[in-house]
Amino acid sequence: MQRSDSQGRPSEARSRLLGTAARLFYSEGIHAVGIDRIVAEAQVTRATLYRHFPGKEDLVLAYLAEADDTIRGLVGHTADLPAADTLLAVGRSIAQGIRGEDFRGCAFLNAVAEYPDPAHPVHRAVLSHRQWFLEVVTDLMNRVGEGPAEPAARHFVMLRDGAMAAGCLYDPDLVCETFLRGVDGLLQAHAREA
Repeated sequence: MQRSDSQGRPSEARSRLLGTAARLFYSEGIHAVGIDRIVAEAQVTRATLYRHFPGKEDLVLAYLAEADDTIRGLVGHTADLPAADTLLAVGRSIAQGIRGEDFRGCAFLNAVAEYPDPAHPVHRAVLSHRQWFLEVVTDLMNRVGEGPAEPAARHFVMLRDGAMAAGCLYDPDLVCETFLRGVDGLLQAHAREA
């Protein structure tokens, strides 16, 4: 089962499949998009799809893993900054995504809405990503102030979730302005607790 080329990169067909699936899953919903459409738009055969992804669930999990890797990379790029600056940079990155032309909410929240069973692998993948994000924000809040970091981190995550939901319903610029003001106020309040 060849999933990568001789230099360890994902095969072109796998990349096309995952890129096509990610675009369609995000823009139209996971359950709304069938395998036949993904195969047709990726211009591969069904056999090629199943060589790389044994089933649709595997493709969904790969889509979420790629989204997780992207977010981890964005957070990682700010790791050299002071903690408060890192949180502000993460907030600005979230706002930039909300202002994007094709923004349709949080890929993880969208996916978990389609997979409500807590035992389902997709649901567990979403929870795993969210736990990682909460832990990162908690660690950063610990470095911002000496007050209890977890409540402030949960507040940050809730601000983010609200902004991601509102960003596809209302004026994205207003949503982002409100979100970033909330993040700044949260950081100031947490720093004062120290």
